[in-house]
Formats: sequence, structure tokens, C-alpha cells
Amino acid sequence: MASSELPDSPVTETSEPSAEPSPEPLHEVGVGPWEGEWPEGEHWDPELLQNGDRRNVLDQYRYWKHDAIVAELDSRRHDFHIAIENWQHDLNIGTVVRTANAFLAKEVHIIGRRRWNRRGAMVTDKYQHIRHHPTVDDFVAWAQAEGYTIIGIDIFPDSVPLETYDLPKRSVLVFGQEGPGLSAEVHEAAEATLSIEQFGSTRSINAASAAAIAMHAWIRRHVFNQRVS
Repeated sequence: MASSELPDSPVTETSEPSAEPSPEPLHEVGVGPWEGEWPEGEHWDPELLQNGDRRNVLDQYRYWKHDAIVAELDSRRHDFHIAIENWQHDLNIGTVVRTANAFLAKEVHIIGRRRWNRRGAMVTDKYQHIRHHPTVDDFVAWAQAEGYTIIGIDIFPDSVPLETYDLPKRSVLVFGQEGPGLSAEVHEAAEATLSIEQFGSTRSINAASAAAIAMHAWIRRHVFNQRVS
């Protein structure tokens, strides 16, 4: 029952302090205007120096121009790509893009519909290269021309465990829609299809969660040199 429906009751004054703690002020993201003499360098953004930088970026990039941040990231991006099919306007795509940015993927490829839900990306799509492919054939032609191995992530009868598969360095990890999973066309084009070991009652995990696990598997193998057994 809602409180507005309760009968009126007398109010009793008390000198006892309230048991409820005072609400803490909301934490403000970022930094305010630059204090002191402005730094010199082409990568600094005068508008941000003057007004403050409230963007969702690491502290080392505070007050930097957007193009300068992208250029610095480009200088050290990892040699793997991410692709996700977008036939049904999948809400997971934004989260996949955000994770790809966190693990510094070379590019994210959207296969199918050009428009995708950016809400989960939290503006990280501005710092991540994104390429669109209208068809699976177009995507496969790109991968073959660039010398990238297509690796599908899904549960199929012929899937092999991600945990024991030696991921190629030049690989593109492909994820399907939430629900239907990888299309038959991508499954056929993939060098291998990998599954993620699960121990509970559910048949599958969220596509965005699977993408994060697979990306980190590549990072462990090719950044930390952790070989699989």
C-alpha cells in the first residue's frame, strides 16, 4: 500500500537526533578549470583548460583534445579486432564497444544494420574506431584481405573451449545477437568457433559478458604471454 493511502497519524516531536544519516554530496566526475599558468603543447584543449574536463577519460588525458587522445591510443592499439552482428538492433553492442575500448582493440566491426544503440558505450565510441559491414560477405572479404583469422564465440556442436584454444595474434573475435547467436554464415566463415566453459544451470551467458571474457583471453595470451595448455 502506498504511503499516501495510510490514515493520518499524529506527529510527535522529539529531541532525539534522526537515525537517518545526512545524504552525502554527489561525486562530480572530472576536474574543474585549470589552476595556475596554462601548460604548453598542441595536445591541450583551451576550452577544457578554461571550463574544466568532465569527460569519461583517464586522468592522464584530462584537458587533452579529443583528436590527441585518439592519436595516442592509435600509437599502441592491440592487434585484435571485435565484430558483432546487428540484425535486430542488439542492446549489447554499446557495452561491447565500451569493453573494446577498455582493452584497446584495433577496431570494432558492426555487421548488418548501420545504426546501433550507443547508450551502453558511455561515449567510448568517440575514442574507438568502428567499421560497418552491410553483409557477412563484406566482413569476410575485409578479414581475408587484411590477413585476420575469424574466430566465432558461441555454443555449437563443433565449438572448442576458449580456455584451451591458442588465439591467433591477428584475430577478429565475432559475436552474434543476444538470443539467436552467431549466424550460420559467420559460423561457416570462422576458422574456429569457441565456447566459454560454464558451471551453472543457464545454457548461455550475455553476449556482452562473453565478449569481455574473450577479449581478456586475447590480452592474457598476447600481452601477458600466458600460454594455454
